[in-house]
Amino acid sequence: MIGKIKKGSGFKGCVNYVLGKEQAVLLHADGVLTESRGGIIRSFCMQTGMNPDLKKPVGHIALSYSIADAPKLTDEKMIQLAQEYMHEMKITDTQYIIVRHQDREHPHVHIVFNRIDNNGKTISDKNDMYRNEQVCKKLKAKHGLYFAKGKEQVKQHRLKEPDKSKYEIYTAVKNEIGKSRNWQQLQSRLAEKGITVQFKCKGHTDEIQGISFSKGEYMFKGSEIDRSFSFSKLDKCFGDAGMNVAESQRQTTFAPIWEQVSIRGKNESPFISGSLGLFSSSPSPVDEEPNFNLRKKKKKKRLKL
Repeated sequence: MIGKIKKGSGFKGCVNYVLGKEQAVLLHADGVLTESRGGIIRSFCMQTGMNPDLKKPVGHIALSYSIADAPKLTDEKMIQLAQEYMHEMKITDTQYIIVRHQDREHPHVHIVFNRIDNNGKTISDKNDMYRNEQVCKKLKAKHGLYFAKGKEQVKQHRLKEPDKSKYEIYTAVKNEIGKSRNWQQLQSRLAEKGITVQFKCKGHTDEIQGISFSKGEYMFKGSEIDRSFSFSKLDKCFGDAGMNVAESQRQTTFAPIWEQVSIRGKNESPFISGSLGLFSSSPSPVDEEPNFNLRKKKKKKRLKL
């Protein structure tokens, strides 16, 4: 089960999208007139007048499930799961529709809801990406839904940036870590694939406390790519070979250290949320698309030898 959350400013485009797909089925609706697509749109728009200051009143969530769960996902079960999801996410006392699509091989539904509730109050989206991850985990366990066994289950050819680059880095590091005897070999092998390794030192010392990987314009902390790719865990892979980072520092020069900053506008948060959910800004379960944090190369530093 994967939840993908988006917010928007206009109900017309969103409703037309979810209901305009071939074989789309309106499974359930609450608080809107359902005699026509236009009636649904007008119902949503009328309620937005209760809080005209909210710039993005449209809530849009896609709930997708594994093909392995298809036999048990009747329309009634899809409605139940969608409503439980909304309750856990505190999306209550507001207008919404639940629409099932048949255009993909995996079962999925779309929820369109009004972020302005029936009392004119705004439904909070605070930490919604993190909460989405936790709720999906909870519902999967409760209803016995399928848990993917690894990132290999993800259909990488369908990913968009920055997810695409992140998975390419994941695959490369996973393949090369077992073939490399030390950090230098790993760096060299990854460089051949267009991937650069950067180490982050503690303060102004030579003590390394973090690692990042970059490809093209995207940079990710090791733990963002996979929890097993943190510096401390990767360094253990070379411990038995007698080549730890301190020793390798004395023998060669590492790649430049880049000060990590998020790509953002002048008034934006340093973290970027959204995306389609394979990954979120927090560490995600392996079968979910989390929203990645984008990293931009900025200022070069070098380790003191």
